Amino acid sequence: MNQLDALKQFTTVVADTGDFKQLDAFKPQDATTNPSLILKAVQKPDYQPLLADTISKFRGRALDETMDRLLVRFGCEILSIIPGRVSTEVDARLSFDSNATFTRGERIIELYEAEGIHIDRVLIKVAATWEGIEAARRLEDRGIHTNLTLLFSFCQAVACGQAKVQLISPFVGRIYDWYKKSGGAAWNEAAKSGANDPGVQSVREIYNHYKHFGIATEVMGASFRNIGQITALAGCDLLTISPELLAQLAASDAPLQRALDAKAAQALDLSAANFDEVTFRYALNEDAMATEKLAEGIRAFAADAVKLEQLMLAAA
Repeated sequence: MNQLDALKQFTTVVADTGDFKQLDAFKPQDATTNPSLILKAVQKPDYQPLLADTISKFRGRALDETMDRLLVRFGCEILSIIPGRVSTEVDARLSFDSNATFTRGERIIELYEAEGIHIDRVLIKVAATWEGIEAARRLEDRGIHTNLTLLFSFCQAVACGQAKVQLISPFVGRIYDWYKKSGGAAWNEAAKSGANDPGVQSVREIYNHYKHFGIATEVMGASFRNIGQITALAGCDLLTISPELLAQLAASDAPLQRALDAKAAQALDLSAANFDEVTFRYALNEDAMATEKLAEGIRAFAADAVKLEQLMLAAA
């Protein structure tokens, strides 16, 4: 049994890609997308007809609507291949506008439903700002399930659990990147790998807290840099993995064991945690890594959304 098949015994494997033509090879349950992944996909010859067709069908519509229709078009193609759910992201430029995020999430779901896709097969992906979490709370109250992304801190995870969001995506690799850069010449790669990787440790803390206190929100580790980070989180509810790392797992027959366990988490001696807006903002501010990576991630996704809009305008 290769490592990918072994991992599927403990964890739901999710493909992190907009390149849906790669999905068949790895048989993931779910898939996630974001503006950066869609931008990357539409620049490939295989996907340019899909972009052109979407632009042609909805020429004259508002650019933000056409963008959502393109994202939904990719999502529908992905859902024709996988058995589970696809995550589709709200424009990152709305990350600090709760009402606009809520409205955009509703529209994305309406576009999927117009294509005959059941609401339960879509997760609306939202940045885990305070405003994003509040928008997600409202979407969940409407029966629209959400995936809170750009999650780097314990306080973000706790607030998401309080909001009863469906799923969170803590970013393992970006946490690792920050600590490695911060460590500079003193960084010891061997000592900070596997279970000692700071990104892995962050996800483990969140997972244990959720399972210990019976929080139903699913934990999906994301943004991996190497397969060691992935195997160190075997047993996590879900892991979203790039096609490149899925291929590495499929090519390895090294043994793999469960690393996270819900029953073990229930036996831990942990303290309850709760955050309101004031304590959330202060806790996030106190975490330099999370503050920097959240801001950086929003800027990067927003920049790629602008680039995608420019491609759409050029295609029109």
